[in-house]
Amino acid sequence: MNSLTLIFVTACLFAIAYRFYGLFLANKVLNLREERETPAVLCGDGHDYLPTNKYVLFGHHFAAIAAAGPLLGPVLAAQFGFLPGALWILVGAVLAGGVHDMVVLFASVRHKGKSISVIAEAEIGKVAGKVASIAVLFILILTLAGLCIAVVNAMFNSPWGTFTVFATIPIAMIMGTYLQKIRPGDIRGGSLIGVVLLALAIYAGPYVAADPTLASVFTFSRKQLALILPAYGFAASALPVWFLLVPRDYLSTYLKIGTIGALALGIALVHPQLHMPAITPYFFGGGPIINGAAFPFLFITIACGALSGFHAIIGTGTTPKMIANERDVLFVGYGAMLVEGFVAVMALIAACVLLPGDYFAINAAPAAYAKLGLAPINLPDMAAQVGEQVQGRPGGAVTLAVGMAYIFSSLPFMKGMMAYWYHFAIMFEAVFILTAVDAGTRVGRYLLQEMLGKVYAPFADNAWTPGIILTSALFTSAWGYLVYTGDISTIWPLFGMSNQLLATCALIVGTTMLIRLGKLKFAWVTAGPGLFMMPICMWAGYLNVTQNFLPKGLYLLASLSVILMILMTIVFVEAFRRWYALLRIGKTVFDSHGDQVLALAMEREESEVVLPAQE
Repeated sequence: MNSLTLIFVTACLFAIAYRFYGLFLANKVLNLREERETPAVLCGDGHDYLPTNKYVLFGHHFAAIAAAGPLLGPVLAAQFGFLPGALWILVGAVLAGGVHDMVVLFASVRHKGKSISVIAEAEIGKVAGKVASIAVLFILILTLAGLCIAVVNAMFNSPWGTFTVFATIPIAMIMGTYLQKIRPGDIRGGSLIGVVLLALAIYAGPYVAADPTLASVFTFSRKQLALILPAYGFAASALPVWFLLVPRDYLSTYLKIGTIGALALGIALVHPQLHMPAITPYFFGGGPIINGAAFPFLFITIACGALSGFHAIIGTGTTPKMIANERDVLFVGYGAMLVEGFVAVMALIAACVLLPGDYFAINAAPAAYAKLGLAPINLPDMAAQVGEQVQGRPGGAVTLAVGMAYIFSSLPFMKGMMAYWYHFAIMFEAVFILTAVDAGTRVGRYLLQEMLGKVYAPFADNAWTPGIILTSALFTSAWGYLVYTGDISTIWPLFGMSNQLLATCALIVGTTMLIRLGKLKFAWVTAGPGLFMMPICMWAGYLNVTQNFLPKGLYLLASLSVILMILMTIVFVEAFRRWYALLRIGKTVFDSHGDQVLALAMEREESEVVLPAQE
């Protein structure tokens, strides 16, 4: 199959989905209205709650949700062939991921920007809320630790990539100061400053690496980066959103979308064939990379790009506190998810243009690769051009970088530049991941403040400086310790399952909210993908425990898997009980937004006017 065909199908499908299904969700299901004041307006404090231009917010949201998942998951899933991954991304992004992100963001806007656990408590009950709080906090720590280990492995002893990534921090501060203090609202001017400085940083990267003195300044070991990243996460969590987080994420979005656009253009010009078969013999199990069959492991391997629980954390964390207009939920929520789906397809293509012998040589451990009866074909030459050993480096990051470098270096006038493009791709992946760390750490701080606020009230105030500092330090220390020890590297199978379990939980919570709002006839939009993913996640969790963790003596991981599945089962049972109770209500009431609903959220809204039940 030609890769250009897959790009064309993806672009057309996503454009049609946004135009019709997205508007259906916005107008019919959620009834988004401009006149409703959002939390950013009602609770504006200039620190966390800040009305933000929808294009800037799109950049922040996309940068936050698009971490390693849409880049690495599709690369690993290529083990099953290009067709299973492509179908899950295309269908999942439209009917599951996009719906999940949009409904979750809408729910948080309606609940004053609160987290998914607080929304679960308001919509389902106290038990569900408390259980969800524990599960979400745990999953978030695992996620950020795993993401940062990926960054450490990509950036250690790499002065070029490290310099460029680090340069985005002062660039973002300059850009944020300009937009907030010097010329407020001048998006064009701020964007120009950011893009020009970023282009200069990228251009300077090779020269920094070539200069022995400068290279030594930006060369760090794994342990050094494991200390630097939590310190950065603390700053990103504690500083005002306008100073570092929003402009940096907005800035990196230019790099992300620009690179993916350039990759799409490169594929259109080069027309590389997808050398990976549509379905490989490993579709039914026995693969050297993923120890399991495509069903159910495909659905947890591509954890982002089709559906992701991490998006629920962002969609109920930083983003809802910055939505200036309720109608922006469509553009930011559904739109960003479709763009991430497009990124996932690009990553899948970059992996599948490699010959199977080369692909498995990179991603499979040497011992596993020796049993396949394959031999690398183009890989030795590509490794020589890159200047690094790329064989036997599983995880997806190196495969994606090699695939991207192969495509870019095949363009006219790009011959002999594979080393440049390889290191650029590594830097690109690191920036992709770090922007998710920015927002994820901040959301973790919000969640800790909400939980500690029930013990000591001042913690619940997001503007209380001691609370901000203490919770930021506690949260970054938790995932920073795991990064420093490196033990989290074996958590990725658990992360994939738990991430999709959280997405399923968010879809079930969203369904509960739709039923409560009197939208029973539309509840299928969230209930469908939620009920589809529920048994898949549980099945994958069971297989992880029985086939991956216990046989290898990984008893801690097995225990954590079981605990997470039990916690989420409690939430699901409580949700189903709430559905039953809501469906038995015979009268409607007005909520604080003037809408007729079956019941008020359990946090209790003002003024309750009872009306006869509507058909």
